[in-house]
Amino acid sequence: MNGIFQIRFLNSYSGNRKSKIQNLKWAWIVAIGITFAMCGAVAQAQQPAKVSRVGLLAGGRGFGSAGDAFRHSLRELGWVEGQNLAIESRLAEVSSDRLPQLAAELARLKVAAIVADGDPAIRAAKQTTGAIPIVLIAVGDPVREGFVASLARPGGNITGLTSISEELSGKRLELLKEAFPKVSRVAVIWNPTNASNLLEFREMEVAARTLGLKLQSLEVRGLGDFQGAFARAAKDRASALILVRDPLIDSEHFRILDFAVDKRVPSMHSEKQFVEAGSLMSYGPSRVDLFRRAATYVDKILRGTKPSDLPVEQPTKFELVINLKTAKQIGLTIPPNVLARADRVIR
Repeated sequence: MNGIFQIRFLNSYSGNRKSKIQNLKWAWIVAIGITFAMCGAVAQAQQPAKVSRVGLLAGGRGFGSAGDAFRHSLRELGWVEGQNLAIESRLAEVSSDRLPQLAAELARLKVAAIVADGDPAIRAAKQTTGAIPIVLIAVGDPVREGFVASLARPGGNITGLTSISEELSGKRLELLKEAFPKVSRVAVIWNPTNASNLLEFREMEVAARTLGLKLQSLEVRGLGDFQGAFARAAKDRASALILVRDPLIDSEHFRILDFAVDKRVPSMHSEKQFVEAGSLMSYGPSRVDLFRRAATYVDKILRGTKPSDLPVEQPTKFELVINLKTAKQIGLTIPPNVLARADRVIR
């Protein structure tokens, strides 16, 4: 009996021991598996997020509040610089000849999109790449200038926002005439090397004939042309100035302002930033709003939408801004009916 009991006990002990060892083995396997899984999850969590690179291209000296609005809108859409977004800014300042080189730099950086501000920058980006999406900003007529096939179906790699500046050029002349009925000769400072400027000047000529105004063409192609343009305007006694938007002209805003104040003539711009800096009047879409809307295009492109599937957007809101301090400085009075229509009056 004792021998049989001992055999049964040993067999039972041996079986329990084998079972415990087997259970321990499975426990170790599960523990190791869980450890590897946790390590993999931690490693994955520690991996940096993919950074999308976006290029900003323009012919001026900076983007100012418009650039701030662009970045803020992208943050609201989930794109944060230093985390999942890098913005590469390239500015040609007053030399538009540098734009092709700067566009090529952005292409070599393999940016996911190029935001091009103004006709010279858009043209340089278009000539540089047919593959990288291009978001255009502030071009007058992208169809007539050959950037897109149509507004609804842009085709190719370009889409964005137009400023319809040609269509508004007549309205600017009309506002000048309404505010200053005695105006008869309007000097227009524009850059003939900028295709948008050329279209706008032609539209202005048509509107001037309707309003009974004479236009004086003051063409500027470089910094050395401004002094001669001022001399011609003074000699021919221009009674008002219109500035057509161009990086070269924008860069000389304060020289133009000094001339207008010295000769006591009203000036009209397309963007309110110049009125905030001391010019008399502006009429057009908000540059800040255009850049804010451009961020939504970039967001869609970064998420996989093709530029050809994004219709070109036209502005629907236009602002008339008047600087009464400047009016007083040059001895002019703005009629109450014009002031009443202003979206903003700087006093």
